[in-house]
Amino acid sequence: MLSKTTSLTIRTPEGVSFEVPIASPFSRCLALAIDFAVVVALTIVIVQILGALTIATSALPGLGQVFSDFGTGAMILIQFLISFGYGMATEWLWSGRTLGKRMMKLRVIDERGLALSLKQVVLRNLFRLLDLLPSTFYLLGGISCLVTKRCQRLGDIAAGTLVIREVSATPPSLEEFVRIERNSFAALPHLEARLRQNTTPEEARIVLDAMSRRDELEPSARLNLFSQLANHFRGKAEFPDEITIGLSDEQYIRNVAATLFRRASV
Repeated sequence: MLSKTTSLTIRTPEGVSFEVPIASPFSRCLALAIDFAVVVALTIVIVQILGALTIATSALPGLGQVFSDFGTGAMILIQFLISFGYGMATEWLWSGRTLGKRMMKLRVIDERGLALSLKQVVLRNLFRLLDLLPSTFYLLGGISCLVTKRCQRLGDIAAGTLVIREVSATPPSLEEFVRIERNSFAALPHLEARLRQNTTPEEARIVLDAMSRRDELEPSARLNLFSQLANHFRGKAEFPDEITIGLSDEQYIRNVAATLFRRASV
């Protein structure tokens, strides 16, 4: 058995590296049990509907037998569609999560950290036919999860996917870059007010992410990122040279962060 990898390291084009925890076989088994219960419940509902329609048409000459024969074939097709279509539909619509995965806080992702494609969703779910072999409840798929390095079943290996645990991120502290250094922008409160007014919540979040994760960046990527951000925010409010002279791009964005978030931290 291969030694298990408990996390996946993803490296973005900007030079940021972060780790996501890989789901354990036990948590995946619990999620599968929940999804299996959902599939069974949906199948029972459909069976009852078809049964009611068969009874309702049984008294009609000729039509009752036709509907009965049709209902038998339709039931086989419906069972297949529910069993495999449920996983495909929920994982595609809910970004790699079924109901069971949502409850267990799991998610399917591309093993390279990219967005999950429809082709991958379809492929990994169709491979459940092999995972179910040999006619035992996920025996082959379970063995694959246990022996593979990143807990992948056959469908994950074929589709290039893996299942991770979703971890709630701890909100970064603003104290570090709001209070430690003096914010020279504070000398001009009217320009600070203009900066706040012209900055969208999405832009403020980008500043927060850049400041809180700057130490994870490679030096060249860090310089490039803060250069682009500084150029962008200089157009939001034009602070005079005597305020900005001597400030590096990163220090400029530090002042921007202090201006945008000071009220939340005071």
